Amino acid sequence: MKRNIISPVILLICCGIMNLNAQKKVFTASDYLNRDLSPESINGLSWRGGTDAFTYIENNSLIQKQASAPDVADTILSLDKLNSLLRSQRQNELRQFPSISWMDEDRLWFRDRSVIYRYDFRNGSLTRVNEYDSRGNNVTIDGCRLNAAYTIENNLYIACGENTVSVTDERNADIVYGHVPSRNEFGINAGMYWSPDGDLLAFYKTDQTEVTDYPLVNIFDRIAKTAPDKYPMAGMKSQKVALGIFNTLQNEIVWLQTPGSENQYITSVTWDPSSEFIYAGILNRDQDHLMVNKYDVHSGKLIKTLFEEKDDRYVEPQHGLHFLGDGASQFIWQSRRDGWNHLYLYDKEGNLVKQLTRGEWEVTNYLGTDPGRTAVWYESTMAGPLERHLCMTEIKSGKNRQITSGEGVHGIRASVSRNYFIDVFSGLQMARAYYLIDKKGEVISVLKEDADPYSDYLKGEMSIFSIKADDGKTDLWCRLIKPVGFDASKKYPVLVYVYGGPHAQMITRSWTGGAGFFLNYMAQQGFVVFTLDNRGSANRGFEFESIIHRQLGETEIADQMAGVKYLKTLPYVDAEKIGVDGWSYGGFMSLSLMLRNPGVFRAACAGGPVTDWKWYEVMYGERYMDTPMKNPEGYAKAALLNYAKNLEGDLMIIHGTNDNTVVWQNSLALMDELIKQGKQFDYFVYPGAAHNMVGRARVHLFEKISGFFNENLK
Repeated sequence: MKRNIISPVILLICCGIMNLNAQKKVFTASDYLNRDLSPESINGLSWRGGTDAFTYIENNSLIQKQASAPDVADTILSLDKLNSLLRSQRQNELRQFPSISWMDEDRLWFRDRSVIYRYDFRNGSLTRVNEYDSRGNNVTIDGCRLNAAYTIENNLYIACGENTVSVTDERNADIVYGHVPSRNEFGINAGMYWSPDGDLLAFYKTDQTEVTDYPLVNIFDRIAKTAPDKYPMAGMKSQKVALGIFNTLQNEIVWLQTPGSENQYITSVTWDPSSEFIYAGILNRDQDHLMVNKYDVHSGKLIKTLFEEKDDRYVEPQHGLHFLGDGASQFIWQSRRDGWNHLYLYDKEGNLVKQLTRGEWEVTNYLGTDPGRTAVWYESTMAGPLERHLCMTEIKSGKNRQITSGEGVHGIRASVSRNYFIDVFSGLQMARAYYLIDKKGEVISVLKEDADPYSDYLKGEMSIFSIKADDGKTDLWCRLIKPVGFDASKKYPVLVYVYGGPHAQMITRSWTGGAGFFLNYMAQQGFVVFTLDNRGSANRGFEFESIIHRQLGETEIADQMAGVKYLKTLPYVDAEKIGVDGWSYGGFMSLSLMLRNPGVFRAACAGGPVTDWKWYEVMYGERYMDTPMKNPEGYAKAALLNYAKNLEGDLMIIHGTNDNTVVWQNSLALMDELIKQGKQFDYFVYPGAAHNMVGRARVHLFEKISGFFNENLK
């Protein structure tokens, strides 16, 4: 009999690998809270006013470097210096160096609790400028005079130095001022906007008197109390929104002359650089017709409609107007009117000067122009949908140029001169890096690199690739993580992680491919972990995303099933042990895949799931599904209660009891229907939790989900 003889060299190599792996660690769910496993960052990084110097916070001091001499670091302000000045003014000392904002190249401001301070480098002085009520929410600081606008409950206030002005005195709690309307849709992330000169404050008034109170409950009082939330569901009465202008000099409010009905949204609020005019997008409730209007701020009168946008599916403004400098006669507008998010140059009368960028790629972040207004700078998907790069387009010639070159995701912070940029980079081989680059993309200085915070841990091999959708032509990007200790001769269970909805992209050429902690944690536990970005997801153009209009769950399911079909071709995949997991829209998708494809998935976990879009809110729900009255067939086809009878395999549903994004009613109603159908399943609630779990509750969630799949897929 022939003996197998192992070479001593090979034996040594194998032992070395085994010893190396023996030294590696595996994650616990609690490692999610381990900050050492997050990529390193530079604290408080920003450009100093209009200069080519940048600053950051290190060792409780503000450090400055000149872009032209990045090897020299100067300490320009310390915590000790600030505390010395505070003591001399009998003010509370700071425990750590504060987060700062530059007013110009010589002055910065910061907050300590509800007190606002200004530091002036010209004379080294610290001034207590303003203080607002510590109960204030939605605090918005005027960067010119450091006045503070804020809300207490439903009313709006302004703190100006020693004076506090009650802008509103509304007794009806269903009418609120200064809050974000429209549930943060349409790119609206603020409820107030200061004018450039700091004299005027634009603010939303939201009348919710006809909106149904949704009965959330606070269970932590001895006798549980209702904590109702205004939640307008698709097709029901919605809020009425108006935009007011408060004049701090005259102490009066002017209301813009908009229709003022519930059948509109006010978006893209932008001040004219002169502070004499304000612009707003008026979007109809059907969300298929946008008018961009110009108003006089002193009378509130409509001056003119600059331009309109219409689409048979929907129009979704996400940005305001970007004026080309102070006193500028032109502005840039972002639109997907040609099918891709691009930049358009207009004059202030609403005349289209030219389309600046074009192509089958998206502008993902507009960065501005150079001082001479010769070029626009932006981040885009020009190199492909999985990457983000700094790009520029010459305004006159229309010539495009990609500036950054490393394959991955580049997040850019531009100096005012546009001669220098700080590139916050993430790639497949680099978790996070900070590079100082010039306008040609050349790296001047490496500010920080953190290649792999997971270097001490075992990781599964990750790959990114594309497959074809069932139309035979559309590329669908996928990410697959093999189990740790992968053996090609074995069969492994699969966890399909899905989101699938608009405004999200799961797969990029960034660190871990965008997978993050939890999916790598599951690969360590012996699962093949698979994710596919189906049609309906972000950054692939309007047609790719909006194909789901009026039929949520149809195209998305077809694309995900194409992914499952691919998985079944892999020799190491156990086709009898495929599970699916998702949260929010992903919860809807997880349930849809399980219930509408019985027998395909052995197990499914759905967190915070929409189960019937008639229970979802007006703005998002009606954009993608219209109303239940206009689209009854689409709502019925997407309603998961209609498929409860199909349940095969193991199902776990998870929900927070105080979820005010996807209300608890969704999963409770499905649970009731599953019971009626005689189906067994697992159900878990997080008491008092909103739409997602944070802190220790998130660790518990990871343990709950991993335990479920370990029990039911192995």
